[in-house]
Amino acid sequence: LKKLIDEQVKVYKRTNLVKSEAFSELIQQTLNRYLNGMLTNEEVIQELLNLAKEMLHASEEGNKLGLTDEELAFYDALTKPEAVKDFYSNEDLVALTKELTETLRKNKTIDWQKKESARAKMRMIVKKLLKKYKYPPEGQEDALKTVISQCELWTDNVAEYEDTVSYSINDDYGMLKTAEPSPNYGK
Repeated sequence: LKKLIDEQVKVYKRTNLVKSEAFSELIQQTLNRYLNGMLTNEEVIQELLNLAKEMLHASEEGNKLGLTDEELAFYDALTKPEAVKDFYSNEDLVALTKELTETLRKNKTIDWQKKESARAKMRMIVKKLLKKYKYPPEGQEDALKTVISQCELWTDNVAEYEDTVSYSINDDYGMLKTAEPSPNYGK
């Protein structure tokens, strides 16, 4: 069970910075309590099952907000400090999330993984957009750092995603055809 959960956390590490940190921390806390004799075998299994259910609900959260998994990762980064939700309505955060994702898609370049100047341009575009929404609120400077880190993680994974082409036998003659990468790649 721990191995399965660890694999899911690895998937989150490639796509969602905030959730991967949260789930990694929960796993570590549970295992530490078990190793320190605070949990029995049965209790640790139950804790891990609860964590697995939490991970399942986390992916459903985006559907409720009308966000893709990719957008949900940005939403999580934007709302990591709980105080942010006090300053912005949920609709504003969803709008910011969608605009942020679309802006990154439109401004991506081939070399953004390798060139620091391309990454710097991406950070500048993100900061400009966040400033438009007056984000982050006063005293929440760590929030900006989290969002920028999520953007950089996204840029790294989008480049990897676009380099991947899947092959399938789809036509009536059994010919090998190329297909677009799955929209769920890396999830």
